[in-house]
Order: sequence, then structure tokens, then C-alpha cells
Amino acid sequence: MVKKLIVTLLFLIPAFFADADSVKFTMSGPNVVSVGEQFRLSFTLNERGSNLQLSEISNFDVLMGPSTSQSSSIQIINGKTTQTVSFSYIFILRAKEEGTFTIRPASIQVDGKVYESNELKIQVVKGQKPQNPSGSQQQQQSASAAANISKEDLFVKVDLDKRNVFKGEQIIATVKIFVAPEVPITSFDDVKLPSYAGFWTQEIEIPNQISFSREVFNNKIYQVGVLKKTILFPQQIGKITIDPFEIKCLVRQRIRQQRSFFDDFFDNYRTIQAKVVSEPVNINVKELPSPPASFAGGVGKLNFSASIDKQQLKSNEAATLKITISGNGNLRLIDAPKVEFPADFEVYDPKTNERLKASTNGLSGSKTFEYLFIPRFAGEYSIPPIKFATFNPATGKYSYEQSKEFVLQVAKGSEDQNTTVTSAYSKEDVRFIGKDIRFIKQGQYKLKTKESSFFGSLAFYLIYLGALVLFAIVVLVYRKKLKENANVLLVKNKKANKIARKRLKLAATHLKQNHDEAFYEAVLRAFWGYLSDKLSIPAADLNRENAAESLKRRQVNPEAINEFIHIVDTCEYARYAPSAVEGTKEDLYQKAAEVMGKLEKQIR
Repeated sequence: MVKKLIVTLLFLIPAFFADADSVKFTMSGPNVVSVGEQFRLSFTLNERGSNLQLSEISNFDVLMGPSTSQSSSIQIINGKTTQTVSFSYIFILRAKEEGTFTIRPASIQVDGKVYESNELKIQVVKGQKPQNPSGSQQQQQSASAAANISKEDLFVKVDLDKRNVFKGEQIIATVKIFVAPEVPITSFDDVKLPSYAGFWTQEIEIPNQISFSREVFNNKIYQVGVLKKTILFPQQIGKITIDPFEIKCLVRQRIRQQRSFFDDFFDNYRTIQAKVVSEPVNINVKELPSPPASFAGGVGKLNFSASIDKQQLKSNEAATLKITISGNGNLRLIDAPKVEFPADFEVYDPKTNERLKASTNGLSGSKTFEYLFIPRFAGEYSIPPIKFATFNPATGKYSYEQSKEFVLQVAKGSEDQNTTVTSAYSKEDVRFIGKDIRFIKQGQYKLKTKESSFFGSLAFYLIYLGALVLFAIVVLVYRKKLKENANVLLVKNKKANKIARKRLKLAATHLKQNHDEAFYEAVLRAFWGYLSDKLSIPAADLNRENAAESLKRRQVNPEAINEFIHIVDTCEYARYAPSAVEGTKEDLYQKAAEVMGKLEKQIR
């Protein structure tokens, strides 16, 4: 009974505190406005409240408010119904003067308890004069076919968090488009983003749908959208230039031709194409100071650790030395640290595992190197401390770390037939011990008479006959190969799977380099080329319908045919609509290899 009471209290206490903290009172508004501009200051509350108190806002005029509204939503998940209610309080304000002002938290009462909102910082800039051309000016502007848009109203640029860096130091590059409020953009066409030559790059995931927010640039308010975010790692020293790139924007403009009565009721619009070209951006890359011997290419704020899975083992038994490098920096470009294993150990190339995340804070996570080694002899061995040096750009100096010394006790294993040796001897030392002594060979030897001759003996004739038979076999096989090679379709059919595998390897290379379009193109070429050779159908005549029909005639399982069509459709969709593709590229690559194996086994 007491246990049940305790368990019940443990469930009720978190629920009590969660309910106590469930009230959320939030203030929101634009981060940038101009002098004289009207804007909305909103408060959102998830419970019914009363007595809303707004803090003093002497730098703004309150034109209206508060106007209240209520909304609710119902969710049904696994049969459980959840209802959410939201209350909104809206004020209309107008900025009075330039500057950066902070609106202090507002307060409201909920069930007799007072709750405060967050504070909000708003920047007020000089107001822009509206451009309202009338009469002949409007007609002249609408008559211009080019409909030129000023560079101050629409432009793109690359924002860098730093421009003076060391080689290998990470830079956050953000490609932004700046749009004046009076320029209505409908969409983008022919987007050519920077290639970042001279850098190793890592993309930062951003939403496919561009979200615009207000920013101030040169004392003017713009709607700013982020097109791309990338982490750059310079791979050469000196001045590196990010070349100009271009974007074509589709802008919707209102036109008036000849003044008429119907212009007051109907508006005419047209969509024009505006080409926007960025300015080149220069980055100064400095060489790293003279590196120590333990430097493996790590640049950033990195940590180092090493461990071994067992220190007592038997000869011919495998063990693993694990080295982990974690932190923030160029983790993917770090080489395996040098480890001095005893000479009598058989050591394999290290296995590398990465758990990395790219964000606006840079590339962070961990990289692990696992060394598999096997001691071949019993004895006591030691692995000296592993040294690891990294360069910290913040301090401009190298930082040093090292592991402890690993002492291994190796007992004699069941498969060890050799005498136990000590670690003082290396493989070369053991190899040369006693080399000057030649032992007497023992055993029976077959003797032959001095007059005997190999020519004319039974062995001679057997070897001679065997050579003739072998020559005949080689001739027959060679003639068969010549005949098969003359049949082009047969050759293509036999080599179809081998060639397709090579093309899939090319797709794997594009997958590692994050070349999405090239990856999907390589997978498509692998499949169409394979079916063209295997089904003896010219590649130009291949399509989904005749390929599926031919596979059916070759008695291929319908499930394998459907999987093949699904992969082809996915690759074609991904080339023109990447956001519509489900799953990862790695899953698609594994599925493609699996389906190709099924087709190879089933095509007859």
C-alpha cells in the first residue's frame, strides 16, 4: 500500500509543477520599423486573463488597442483529444523618432496570479519617402520594356562572419537577397549560387521555403530572405575571392497604358524578369604557424581522448584502441593521429566514424578512429602516450593534449606455438637470432643411377602429351572467345552488370561530395545503361513502359519491376523538385544496388 502511494505521488508532483508553469504570455512585433510607420504589437496568452498592463512606451504613439481575439484548436492523437485555446491582444503603434528602443515586459493576471511577458527590442530608422509618380511619369515608366529596377531596391550579397582567417578555420557564409518593400517578387528563376572555389564546404540545412524578415542595410529597411548557408574551410593561403553569382527574379508590376474610365476598376499587371548580380567578396587566409609533429590538421576548439577496450589479453587475440576528437572545427579534415604500436603487433588501418552537425555555430560533433591490433606473442607491452596538437584560431596558438601510457599484459594463447618473448626484442631482432647456424637435414633421399636419362622416359612422354592437350584446350577457348566477341549484343549483355556497377560507384562518389543533381543523374544512367545492354534495346528508345514490358517478358518478378520504376521516378523528381523526394540519398543508393542485383538474377 505504501509503495502504491509513493508511486502515485511521484506521478502527481511533476504534473503539478508542469501545470503551474503551463501559462505562457508572449510579446511579439517587428524588429525594425521606420519613423512614422504604423505597426502591430501583439501579446499572446494560452489562458484566459484579465487586467492587461502595458509598460511605458513614450517613444511610440499608441493609435489603437488593445483589440482582443480568441482562437482554439483540437488535436486527436491515438484516441486522445487535446484542445488548445489562445487569446491575443493587439496594439497599433507608430514610431516617433530614430533609435533603438526596448519595450519593457507587460503584465496580466490569470486566476489571481500576475504573469509578465518577454521584453522586445525595436530599431527605428529614418523614414523613406514614398515614390508616387503620376500622369506622364507613370506612363513613361510603364512604357519601358526593360522596367529597370534600382540596385538599391533589389540585390544579393554574401554575408561572412569573418574575412581574415587562418587556413582551415571555419567561416559561416550566408547568401541573402535584399528586397525593398515596394518591389513585389513572385518567384526566382535560374538561380546560380556561388561555387566557393578554394574552400572545402559543408552545407547548413535551411527550409526550402524562403522566409523573409526585416533588416536594416545602409539605413534602409529591406525584406531579407536567406537563400543558402554554408560553412567554408579555406584550403589555400592568400587572398581568395568568392566570384560574383547571379539570380533572376520575377517581379510583378502594375502598368497603365492610356488613361480610361475602367482604370479605376481594373488593374493591369505584368511580370518582368530582373537579373541580380552580386559583388565579389575577398577573404584573407593566413598560413598556420610551423606545426608540431603531433599536428593532424585540426583547426578549432577541439578535445582529444583515447581509450583501449582491454589491457589483459592473449596472443593472437584482437583488441581495439579508440581515439575520439570532439568539439567545433574542421573535424572532417582531421587525419588519424600517429600511434606507436610495438613491433610484434599486427595493426590494421583505422576505421573512421563521424557524428557531425552543421549549424550557424559551425561544424561540431565528434570523429572517432578505431585501431584494431593483434599481439602475436606473449609478454608485457606498452603503447606510448598518444600526442595530439590542434590550432586554436581564437588564440593563434597550438594547444597540446596527450593520452596516458597503455600497458598490455599478453598471456600465451592456445594457438601460440612459439616461445614467449619479451617486448625488448623487435621482429627484426628475433628474425636474425641464430641465423649463422645451419642444421643438418635428415631423412631418406631418392638416388638414381648415373647413366639414366630423362629423355625417353615415361615422365617425358606424359609431360609431352599433357602439353599437347593443354594447347588444344587453349585454342578451343580462344576460338570461342573470338566468336563471342564478334556478337556485340552478347558481349554487352555479359558486361551489362559490370558496367552498371561502375556507374553506381560514380553515384557513390557524388553522394559523398553532396552533389545532389549529379548523384541522381548517375543512378539514372546506371539503370538505363544496364537495361539497354541487358535487353538489347537502344538507350534512345528506352522508356518506363517498354522497359517494364520487356522485363515482364523476361519473367522478372513484378515486385522488382515496381521497385525499378519507383527508383527511376524518384531520381527524375529529385532533379527538378528535390523537396518532393522522401527518404535520404543513402537509402536510395542502397535500394538501387539491391534492385539491380534482383534484376541480374531474374532476367532470362
